[in-house]
Amino acid sequence: MTFSDIKSEAIKMSKSDFGLIGLAVMGQNLVLNVASRGFRASVYNRTVETMTKFINGSAQGTGIQGHENLENFVASLERPRKVMLMVQAGSPVDSVIDQLVPLLEKGDLIIDGGNSLFTDSERRAKQLEQRGLRFIGTGVSGGEEGALKGPAIMPGGDESSWEIIRPVFEAIAAKVDGDPCVTHIGPGGAGHYVKMVHNGIEYGDMQLICEAYNLFKSAGFTADELAQVFGKWNEGDLESYLIQITSKILEQNDPETGQPVVDIIMDRAGQKGTGRWTVMSGVENGIVISTINAAVEARILSSMKEQRTLAATQLKGPSSQALLDSGWSKEEMIGKVESALHASKIISYAQGLDLMKKVGIAHGWGLDLGSIARIWRGGCIIRARFLNRITEAYSREPDLGNLMLDDYFKDILNRSEKDWRDVICLAVKGGIPVPAFSASLGYYDSFRAERLPANLLQAQRDFFGAHTYERVDRPAGEFFHTDWPEVIGS
Repeated sequence: MTFSDIKSEAIKMSKSDFGLIGLAVMGQNLVLNVASRGFRASVYNRTVETMTKFINGSAQGTGIQGHENLENFVASLERPRKVMLMVQAGSPVDSVIDQLVPLLEKGDLIIDGGNSLFTDSERRAKQLEQRGLRFIGTGVSGGEEGALKGPAIMPGGDESSWEIIRPVFEAIAAKVDGDPCVTHIGPGGAGHYVKMVHNGIEYGDMQLICEAYNLFKSAGFTADELAQVFGKWNEGDLESYLIQITSKILEQNDPETGQPVVDIIMDRAGQKGTGRWTVMSGVENGIVISTINAAVEARILSSMKEQRTLAATQLKGPSSQALLDSGWSKEEMIGKVESALHASKIISYAQGLDLMKKVGIAHGWGLDLGSIARIWRGGCIIRARFLNRITEAYSREPDLGNLMLDDYFKDILNRSEKDWRDVICLAVKGGIPVPAFSASLGYYDSFRAERLPANLLQAQRDFFGAHTYERVDRPAGEFFHTDWPEVIGS
């Protein structure tokens, strides 16, 4: 027997530090990351062929153990067992947990690494606690590459459970300035809630970038020119993963047609639910997240391709010639759109952070918004330079009411607001849809308005429903009703 054979047999006989169930690409890359950091790992997949192919393929030589049944998989793990699920959110997670529970022992830990709804995570945590088992619901962001090379990780659960998995998570997470992009988010469903809002902000970011691209394209910019624009932006304040990949996308030509790949892709977008959940949470908790809402609605509208194609032949609108006739040079337009994008991006984050703050307080999670922004600096899809500035803002003022009121971000908004308006006005004149830009500016203008027309709204509510109203000349909290005249003939 060779030394290699002896080493292989020794690995098989030793207990694993970490177990993973679910070998889609994310799961495969995550466990490869774990093994590359020196941890022994075991894997299981419902389809045995998938597991076998993985073990004999990219996992070969890593020491990762593959198991054909759950009993052997669980038996291969060192106690307290740490089992991470990378399976589809919803009932599949419950199904796997139900199969695991009889095989586990008191103190063992189950980790759900999918995009589960946070209320499901809270339910699972309570159910497993009654069985003497631990549970962590954790968000993992970074896509396939992040899972392999280092994602941002957002674990939620009790502190003692976090300490059990902490060495593994800190080892596999992305690093920025030596700091791992992972922190204990809070108890219960906090981790999955923060990941959900992260994804909502991601929706906003992507839609804003798409609107900037559409404006440029309508103004006659070529894909090559736009690749250079986004590439240059990635060297400045807008530096981010999404800006970077946009530049790379615009550089790519289709080998079959010679056209830019972006031009031959159908303009019909999909979504998996986290953006919609974020919008629903905003409504339920009375928090305005209009930029994220606009982004979700833009995806829905994009899916109505057949209806849009028909409407394009029947509904009137201005010519996009207005963008060509703006009188702006290309350099001037680039500068104005950059300002509008930067300002709108701040609004998207301000809204998302506001939502996390409100829900975190309601659930007693004790969310540290500065720490959350810090772990988003690397690994995740929304990683960006200005996340450092958000961390600094909450370091200066932990109870900051709204990100827009921090001196750094306030200065950017004040400097950008004219260009922001110019861009939106030009888009409206040219009939170019900019729902996320417009929603962001609408939020900004509403937030800074000392008086809004809600006084008339309250009068209307009192008129038809006697809902009462407060008066500006009386103490807050006192409510009044007017005997309005009867409306005849309505």
